[in-house]
Amino acid sequence: MKDDDSGDHDQNEENSTQKDGEKEKTERDKSQSSGKRKAVVPGPAEHPLQYNYTFWYSRRTPGRPTSSQSYEQNVKQIGTCASVEQFWRFYSHMVRPGDLTGHSDFHLFKEGIKPMWEDDANKNGGKWIIRLRKGLASRCWENLILAMLGEQFMVGEEICGAVVSVRFQEDIISIWNKTASDQATTARIRDTLRRVLNLPPNTIMEYKTHTDSIKKAGPEPPAATRLLQPVIVRSLLPTLIALRFSLYQTLEKLSWILLALLLCPSPFPFYK
Repeated sequence: MKDDDSGDHDQNEENSTQKDGEKEKTERDKSQSSGKRKAVVPGPAEHPLQYNYTFWYSRRTPGRPTSSQSYEQNVKQIGTCASVEQFWRFYSHMVRPGDLTGHSDFHLFKEGIKPMWEDDANKNGGKWIIRLRKGLASRCWENLILAMLGEQFMVGEEICGAVVSVRFQEDIISIWNKTASDQATTARIRDTLRRVLNLPPNTIMEYKTHTDSIKKAGPEPPAATRLLQPVIVRSLLPTLIALRFSLYQTLEKLSWILLALLLCPSPFPFYK
């Protein structure tokens, strides 16, 4: 019995030592990971921003539906700035929106807020949207983000971030806020946006809630459905071509009949 008891005691000591080692390793890993996520702060003699901001970049293939999960994977974080000097260090090395190609987006959001409709800070909010003709995006984007960093909108913590979207025929800029139902705040953001961008009075500005954007986007269709659609179109193509040819023939016959009626004398003498 003594031998058995002593064996159990030794095993318990081993288990305790192993658990202590695992605990120390876990704590060490935690401290290392927290060190990697070190908070961004202004450097010595730098001019701090009121809020930290993070640059993001995204690019997607046009025409391809994206779910919220695939969109989140496609959005890449560039870096975070806490001071005016840090902002310019990022911005001066970034490509201007007017030089981007395809469906590309730059996002500048407060630190901790992802540029997604579903983010907790965004889900009850919305955005002001302005569509620009080509050639204006770079200047408007710079004026917008400088006004945002300089707290020119004067709406407290309502501003979440701004986006510039480069498309083939036009460019789009937008500014996001937290509370779509606060009409006084959204009106102030609209008026400030019009002023800082020096927009003409007839510029169309659209406000869209993120709830409406999510409803409009809808769920991604199943892969089988996406594959089936082009097959159906290809199978109907010969029928559509035949119908079009038949319609042309019918119209041609009608035109000849009308021409004959106009040129030939009337067979009915009482008809004038």
